[in-house]
Amino acid sequence: MTYFVFLGLFLGIPIAILSIITVIDYNRGRWMPKALHSFKPYVVMLALCAVAFIYTTPWDNYLVATNVWWYDINLVSGIIFGYVPIEEYTFFLVQPIMTALLFLLLARYLPINPKPADNTQVRKMSTFVAGIMWLIFTVILILSFSNETFRPLTYLALELSWALIPVIIQLAFGADILWRHRNVVFLTIVISTLYLSWADAIAIGSGTWTIDPEQSLNWLIDGVLPLEEFIFFLITNTLVTLGMTLVLAEESQPRALALEKYAILRPVLRRLRETRATA
Repeated sequence: MTYFVFLGLFLGIPIAILSIITVIDYNRGRWMPKALHSFKPYVVMLALCAVAFIYTTPWDNYLVATNVWWYDINLVSGIIFGYVPIEEYTFFLVQPIMTALLFLLLARYLPINPKPADNTQVRKMSTFVAGIMWLIFTVILILSFSNETFRPLTYLALELSWALIPVIIQLAFGADILWRHRNVVFLTIVISTLYLSWADAIAIGSGTWTIDPEQSLNWLIDGVLPLEEFIFFLITNTLVTLGMTLVLAEESQPRALALEKYAILRPVLRRLRETRATA
């Protein structure tokens, strides 16, 4: 199975279905609840795609350059930028779109907690825990470069040291907001992670790409899917879901405005106000 066939089957079809449902719901007047409509959802989705592309590109190029994973040259188009085929860059964009559309669907149909979030303690504690996790896996990553004992943890440490940085920022800003919307957050992450893990197992089984057994734990789910691949989809879907929730949440506006005291953030916040949803 070529990489583009994988993208078309396992991401293109769900995106098309979710998009059609979104258009139908919009035309029927079933749109986002007030608690999750601070900005136009499609603007937030596109912004997250841009952030995902920029943040993931150097990291994923490093993985391929160091043979943490590799692809079958016969199953890609041959158009390579850096170390990564164009299909991989396409994946950086279509995965956030699929996950974001699923989030918007669930947000339209699941009940919303009517009580606005305002719990500083939740934000502090969750940020602390995530920070400790980041520190642990960053140390493991450093050790994996020179100590063969830690080499099987390389891929896992690369994933978590990379992903936990934005998670820490998201939790510090609005862990209590995420808890308020925990139903839609949880279901979006679970559904998208299980689905993409299943699709990934099919791709690995067909040889589309391969994970280096020496730089991974070689713990296989159902005898096919490396644990690190499941973790990858778990953390990337988490990043997209948390980002959608926090930007769209009604509590985020006053919190973001409070950050204007930092001059470096003023242009970004000004632009966010300009794109705020009017509906």
